[in-house]
Amino acid sequence: MAKFVLAGKADCPYYAKAELLADVLQRSLPNFRVHKISVLPAEWKEWLESTCERNGWKHNNSPLVWRELVEQGGKGMLLGGFSDFLNHCQDYYGITSDMSTDVMQRIAAENLETQSSLTAEERHCLSLIQPLHVWITGALSLTCQILIPSLLSAEVFPKDAAVALHLLDLDGDEEEMQRLKMDVEDLAPSVLLQVIVHTDLDQAFHEASIILLLDDFRNDAGNETKLRVITEHYREYGHLIDGRANKQVKVIVSGDSFVNLRCSLLVENAPSINSHQFVATATQLENEARAVLAKKMRVRPSEVTDVIVWGNISGSFIIDLQRAKVFNYRGAIRGPASFPQSVLQILHDRKWLETEFQQQVRLQRAVVVSKTGHAAAISATNGILRVLKAWHGAYGQDEVFSVGVLCTGFFKLPNGIILSVPVTFMDGKWSVLLDVTVDNKLQEELKLCAKELLQVFHNKAPKTKQSTYS
Repeated sequence: MAKFVLAGKADCPYYAKAELLADVLQRSLPNFRVHKISVLPAEWKEWLESTCERNGWKHNNSPLVWRELVEQGGKGMLLGGFSDFLNHCQDYYGITSDMSTDVMQRIAAENLETQSSLTAEERHCLSLIQPLHVWITGALSLTCQILIPSLLSAEVFPKDAAVALHLLDLDGDEEEMQRLKMDVEDLAPSVLLQVIVHTDLDQAFHEASIILLLDDFRNDAGNETKLRVITEHYREYGHLIDGRANKQVKVIVSGDSFVNLRCSLLVENAPSINSHQFVATATQLENEARAVLAKKMRVRPSEVTDVIVWGNISGSFIIDLQRAKVFNYRGAIRGPASFPQSVLQILHDRKWLETEFQQQVRLQRAVVVSKTGHAAAISATNGILRVLKAWHGAYGQDEVFSVGVLCTGFFKLPNGIILSVPVTFMDGKWSVLLDVTVDNKLQEELKLCAKELLQVFHNKAPKTKQSTYS
């Protein structure tokens, strides 16, 4: 079978002539097929350059004709312009075109009118759709690329029919971002309306309903330089979120570096957004602690629940097992699979719990990085998705999560800083879990975490100029 693709400017007379010649061939030859792509004049140059670059072709004019290798696979074979297509039809099929110039121009005008009408109708239909605008920074990170397929599912956004996915990476070049866009579009998820890529802040966070901040701005210049870069960018992000995002936006900060600080900078610089709409994920730490405990008790990590992470997520944190439970533990007392047992009642070695266990959790991620050569992206993705699903009602109100939130007087913690605490989610909102015991020892450890964060926030984060973007 011969399959040709005929593309051209909607107002091009030669595209019109090639189009009619292709119609004649399609009617005359049972195995001849043609696919037509009519492009508005204002969009033709960009479309042509993109198509030629993607296929490694060189072509400057309208129309553009290529043959699809239907039975062989691989990219199409460039035929050329109108003259090349005409010669091919004459040589292979003995069919030519004798269309007059007047007819060519009349059909070209009709093509332009039709394509303009179709484009206007398409834009009108899109305007009737109110998509959920989801923004991800650090879009070229491994975490983002693992996250996207699961993110674009009805399970994460059960009440939203369409998602406009905005991918932002300030260190990415246009070619890398376009490749990522094509990869995402090839997933063809039902909820995806469009993918828009960004390499600067010109349009950042416009109409954002969900913002996932994954960029750690990794560099080899040391923590002080890295901290300055993070501070500058996240203050800028905060200003832009404040001025551009939906006022009900949900913001999740994730990563390995200065997670609490990054969230604090956003809250500080987005005063018109309720601070309850900003969280930093500690669920990755939760899961790493569950994995260490599961190995110790010889159960699956999924059978360990209700582990709490307090404090500075990427600094001094405390793993709290006061509510932790294990299912299906093979001990002296064993109930049905659905029967939970207290982890603290099973693990009597307090010395291990207070020293070696805490250290193993701190090293868990580093071990993964050293063995794989990249960030622990799979566990990071799982942590982000759990929080996002909980925020959209996927879990019951008894499910406990550890997230960094702005302290507002609970547990006698200093006001105005982001600390990881246990929360529950209900009706699209989180609430601090107050039914926990904060004894003197834990209180002192939390004060040290707060002191560490305050020192970083006030002494190491110099003020920067206000956003240059509106």
